[in-house]
Amino acid sequence: MKSLQNKIAIVTGGGSGIGRAICLLYASEGAKIVVSDVDEKGGEDSVAQIKAKGGVAIFVKADTSKPEDSRKVVEQAVEKFGGLHIAVNNAGIGGPLSPVGEYPVEGWDKVISINLSGVFYGLRYQIPAILAAGGGSIVNIASILGKVGTKGSAAYVAAKHGVIGLTEASALEYADQKIRINSIGPGYILTPLLTKSLNDTAMKALVGLHPMGRLGTAEEVAELALWLNSDKASFVTGAYYNVDGGYLAQ
Repeated sequence: MKSLQNKIAIVTGGGSGIGRAICLLYASEGAKIVVSDVDEKGGEDSVAQIKAKGGVAIFVKADTSKPEDSRKVVEQAVEKFGGLHIAVNNAGIGGPLSPVGEYPVEGWDKVISINLSGVFYGLRYQIPAILAAGGGSIVNIASILGKVGTKGSAAYVAAKHGVIGLTEASALEYADQKIRINSIGPGYILTPLLTKSLNDTAMKALVGLHPMGRLGTAEEVAELALWLNSDKASFVTGAYYNVDGGYLAQ
């Protein structure tokens, strides 16, 4: 039997990159997918790709920085598919690049609202629905920058550190209620988030930061998320797993 057979899953930021790879993989493993994204075209494209391969999915346009949108996504999962068992809180942005003493306040607010508050809003509405379904699993996508710092991205670094702490706290709260909550720390992954914002020189510099000598792929992150959301990881909660080509081992 497929590892997510008859499961219902929400994936935020499912319209591209890591989120899309997770949607496609989970659907191939039998899950019914609620694709959530602020990008309507990207989200609909993900649904179309899932359906083209025989999977089941719907798209719900949502901005993770708005709590009412997170509630709406969960409500749609329950209404359309009858419940919720799995969630992946993946949506995020990079934000401005600037030293803390010059960092734009509006940029800080936007990054924190999407990358950290957005994960909290997701958990806030996903957890009651998963409890009602008898239990399940949540994966929060953090970053290697949830464990270490880097220059120029204070808001992103702070938000991703917060995601790991939020994961640990919520995992403890629901460990005895059949909900597992874990986080993943991707290294620099070859996704539109990078390719649209960096030139060739910058990309080569990023490659050089990884001992394996390459960037990761969205599919490699998706495989780790799948394991964590499956029953194969049944004794794993409150954990942080990096998938980073050796970045954090340096």
